[in-house]
Amino acid sequence: MFQVRPNARDAAIRRKCQIAAVWQQSMGANMGKNSSLLDALPSTQGTLHVVMLGLDSAGKTTALYRLKFDQYLNTVPTIGFNCEKVKGTIGKSKGVNFLVWDVGGQEKLRPLWKSYTRCTDGIIFVLDSVDVERMEEAKMELIRTAKSPDNAGVPILVLANKQDLPGAKEPRELEKLLGLHELVSSPHGSRDAHAWHVQPACAITGEGLHEGLEALYEMILKRRKFAKLQKKRVR
Repeated sequence: MFQVRPNARDAAIRRKCQIAAVWQQSMGANMGKNSSLLDALPSTQGTLHVVMLGLDSAGKTTALYRLKFDQYLNTVPTIGFNCEKVKGTIGKSKGVNFLVWDVGGQEKLRPLWKSYTRCTDGIIFVLDSVDVERMEEAKMELIRTAKSPDNAGVPILVLANKQDLPGAKEPRELEKLLGLHELVSSPHGSRDAHAWHVQPACAITGEGLHEGLEALYEMILKRRKFAKLQKKRVR
């Protein structure tokens, strides 16, 4: 489906698995259901690699397993990470394979995020749309991740979770609260600029999850098309 640079991609994936192995040994972390470290090393051809980040208790793992099994599973706080292969079900992403890395959001784990985002195709930032008190903290972590040199230009899907709860902020308001317009591309285009999309969702019911995956896939396609055009101009 896509042409990739296997050396850089494979090295990044193996690095993620090395980190995961250390966490499993030192903290007793478990991989996601029906997964293993070997499962986290699929053929890179035709598989998009996505990292799911966000503050603790935002609903990342619930969203991951709703995407994977299409049902609600009771989860516990992630110590380390979960990794699952999921398939798009709608639009252009229908049938597309995504390898999703769900990384723990506790403060002590956040320094590890940069190791997982290296060479990724897209970032899903899961947000608790109701937790106004931690919105500034979420913004800080999102902007820090987006502005990391390793993540230059990587598309970002903000999954505005918990939209079923009273007081949930709407996408337009979240765009302002998170400072997403700071990531908008320049008039002439830029490799460092990020495409982003805010998708209202409810991880428990699954509403909005596949729509978000479709939006992320569209952004990935546009980024790759832009990269090809840039290469032609250089030639």
